[in-house]
Amino acid sequence: MANDPIHQFVIQDIFTFGTIGGDGHEGSGISLAFTNSALFMVLTTGIVAAYLILSTRGRGLVPTRWQLTSELMYEFVANMVRSSAGTEGMRFFPFVFSIFIFIFVGNMLGMIPYFFTITSHIIVTFAMAMTVMTVVVAYGFIRNGPKFLKLFVPAGVPSYLLILVTPIEIISFLSRPISLSVRLFGNMLAGHITLKVFTGFVVTMGSLGFLGILGAALPLLMGVALTALEFMVAAVQAYVFAVLTSMYLNDAIHPSH
Repeated sequence: MANDPIHQFVIQDIFTFGTIGGDGHEGSGISLAFTNSALFMVLTTGIVAAYLILSTRGRGLVPTRWQLTSELMYEFVANMVRSSAGTEGMRFFPFVFSIFIFIFVGNMLGMIPYFFTITSHIIVTFAMAMTVMTVVVAYGFIRNGPKFLKLFVPAGVPSYLLILVTPIEIISFLSRPISLSVRLFGNMLAGHITLKVFTGFVVTMGSLGFLGILGAALPLLMGVALTALEFMVAAVQAYVFAVLTSMYLNDAIHPSH
């Protein structure tokens, strides 16, 4: 079980609140439970909130290292939103910043041994992706009304091609939450499985004696390299999710572009 690469993704109940529905028999109905996934979501949110509150509480003219880090994160996401959605897109800055920092910290916590990676589950990433698309569609219609549908009619396309292009645009739009969620989920799942497999080789070969220890050097080096790569992937995936969110919000603000 210790070397099982899938075991790290198992959702386990910490305590239960009760059951909804069912016929009274054991195992029937829907169990309401506080799981390890929920625990690390709460932990991620708590770490982000505590860090931002404590690092910006003084707001000194000469910032401390903690305050400087918070300001750098603010400027990084703000520049991302401005470049992807324009100045008007800054009204969504709190939304995009929350998504970015939540995914970033959650991914980094998942890199700690025996911790749980919340973004390795499709239900979590899909819920975030659907939240993004709900905001995009709702704001698109609130701001533009029926003109939001111009998003599916690209400017400059000849009328005789619209019968072909418009369905493609609609399918592309509907596939956004799928691609957005699967990209994050797939990268985190595959990376952690690969890392677990190589580190498992180290333990297995190391138990075979002197020659096994010598042979374990290669998977050990690969494990170190993959760990560094996975840290980079964890950060990049948070950025990709946030920048795509900004681009989709730009479609809600300027559907005819």
